[in-house]
Amino acid sequence: MLDSTDNEAAKPNPALKPLSALVGTWTTIGTHPLVPGTTFHGRTSFSWIEGGAFLVMRSRIDEADIPSGIAIFGTDDDAGECSMLYFDERGVSRRYEVSFGSNSWNWWRNDPAFSQRLEGTIAADGRTMRTRGEYSKDGEHWEPDLELTYTRAD
Repeated sequence: MLDSTDNEAAKPNPALKPLSALVGTWTTIGTHPLVPGTTFHGRTSFSWIEGGAFLVMRSRIDEADIPSGIAIFGTDDDAGECSMLYFDERGVSRRYEVSFGSNSWNWWRNDPAFSQRLEGTIAADGRTMRTRGEYSKDGEHWEPDLELTYTRAD
């Protein structure tokens, strides 16, 4: 079996370079409108895997109402798209489309039964970022979802 040190493809994916601002360990604090009066605390890390061919996100919320999850970001050169494959402790597995700019990142999933979208804004100093999520059960009417503030821990 080969490992990444034996594989010439284990190298940085230039299409993912804009996500470099996310790399590191973050503490998180946030709220969810479906759990009023609760402040959620956690940690999220973003790191390169396979020499930078992919980016992995590992998130954990200390309170039980929000699941811990893992996501892998990758690109499709021909389609000019970035996708995130997500899996969490409930066994939920989803694919999201991803876009990013110099100080923002977005992901979304359009499904008639349950759509989601998230917008993240990275502060100019790169030490904090805020995300705001929304969900829809019919693809038309959107409701507030999890909101988190990330603070760089490393």
